[in-house]
Amino acid sequence: MIRPLVILPDPVLRQVSKPVERVDDALRLLADDMLETMYDAPGIGLAAIQIGVPLRLLVIDLAKDDQPKAPHVVINPQIVAHGDEPSVYEEGCLSIPDYYAEVERPATVTVAYLDRDGKERTLQADGLMATCLQHEIDHLNGVLFIDHISKLKRDMVVRKFRKLARDKPAPSRLAV
Repeated sequence: MIRPLVILPDPVLRQVSKPVERVDDALRLLADDMLETMYDAPGIGLAAIQIGVPLRLLVIDLAKDDQPKAPHVVINPQIVAHGDEPSVYEEGCLSIPDYYAEVERPATVTVAYLDRDGKERTLQADGLMATCLQHEIDHLNGVLFIDHISKLKRDMVVRKFRKLARDKPAPSRLAV
């Protein structure tokens, strides 16, 4: 099921997500919904908080359109190591539509996590996967990619999205 995305300036995006206590069918269904939502958007990563669920769960799929899907379900991720070399990618976010900025992050990371079956895994990532993991783990900690850019640019983006939220018409209600 495709779920609605939480959009800036919604304060939900600043919540710190809680650890997943049990990997069960309900959690796997949530992960499947997240993947469907991410593919529909379209995007390459999505944290549960971006659909309003404050759990430490994220999904990633870096497969190109002409490749078979390669989804990753990452539960309770922890960055256990990162490289010293920096990497710069132009990042965007499904919760901050149509805004992109260059962000510098470590070029490599090692992430410990549980997979969709609850098995402990470790992933050593570089390139786009390292960037995407760090971006989505930031979400779980209430951090947005715009927190990695200058205060001036960040404030401009936040103002723009506050204005858009203010100007958005209220949903119509039918009298019954």
